[in-house]
Amino acid sequence: MLKVAHSNHLDDILQDITARDAAFAPVAKLVHEIAGAAIEMADVIALGLLYGDGAAAAGDINGSGDVQKKLDVFGHDLFVNALRRAPVAVLLSEELDEPLVLDSQAPLAVAMDPVDGSSNINANVSIGTIFSVLPRLAGADDPKAHFLQPGRNQVAAGFVIYGPQTAIVLAADGATQIFILDRRVGAFVRVQAQADIPPKSKEYAINASNYRHWAPSVRAFVDDCIKGKEGPIGQDQNMRWIASLVAEAYRILARGGIFLYPGDMRQGYSAGRLRLIYEANPISLIIENARGSATDCARRILDIQPTELHARTPFVFGSADVVHLVTRYHTDPQFSAEHSPLFGRRGLMRF
Repeated sequence: MLKVAHSNHLDDILQDITARDAAFAPVAKLVHEIAGAAIEMADVIALGLLYGDGAAAAGDINGSGDVQKKLDVFGHDLFVNALRRAPVAVLLSEELDEPLVLDSQAPLAVAMDPVDGSSNINANVSIGTIFSVLPRLAGADDPKAHFLQPGRNQVAAGFVIYGPQTAIVLAADGATQIFILDRRVGAFVRVQAQADIPPKSKEYAINASNYRHWAPSVRAFVDDCIKGKEGPIGQDQNMRWIASLVAEAYRILARGGIFLYPGDMRQGYSAGRLRLIYEANPISLIIENARGSATDCARRILDIQPTELHARTPFVFGSADVVHLVTRYHTDPQFSAEHSPLFGRRGLMRF
């Protein structure tokens, strides 16, 4: 039987970081509790319909305006109980209208999407749990204030993906590390100490069914991807669309690529659909720690100042050179769909 080095266990890695930086201890305890809850979550998800119809509506609308599913509620309750055992002052969840105060004097604030991609529950497609860790703001009387910090203030972030393997992707200590659940020992074991996204790619992920609703700049980029090596990008491209944020992010961490969920002209979609605080911010820290880039098509996500707890944002992330190219399509007249005489001079190597 394959033996796994004990030093690669998640808890040992967390202890190593804490030994170098004692201030990391609360984060280590938090991640330990999230990992324990994730194992239980993975067991329930793996049962699928044997456990019950997790995709059935729970009858309520969550804090961000979506219909709650039974698995959403189960996941929320599971992780709330786990966070009660961690040094967490206040929790913001997609399933809550307002923040939940756990221990007002604890040092951390956690924003979380307990079950991301729940529309895929019964389709046997990877779903996940996303979390963002912020410092509690001393002297803040309103629990909301802790979450209205720009994403660059995060002290850690991560996601769990429940797929062919259950894995935790953790952005902390300046790195993005990947741990896979080894069910033989009941622990997460590190398989990658530093994810490294290549700067260029030949894959893009976008929901092409919304093409007619996109802004001209988005259409121009995708049109040029479709043109492949005959177009200004100069190389053939493959399109992917899983419709699961954690699955898209995990694929990009593994082999590069770019993910786009822009705002569009549909009612309610002008600011995109993904949530800034507990989806875009944590994914962006993970991607940036892996040498990728993340924007709202024009601005760095981690520099955006949140103004609402459940605010949405357009979201583009992945291979840095390609993300920067998308920004040029939005901001540089040379790349604009409204300046077609210059199209022939555009190219991936000009940015």
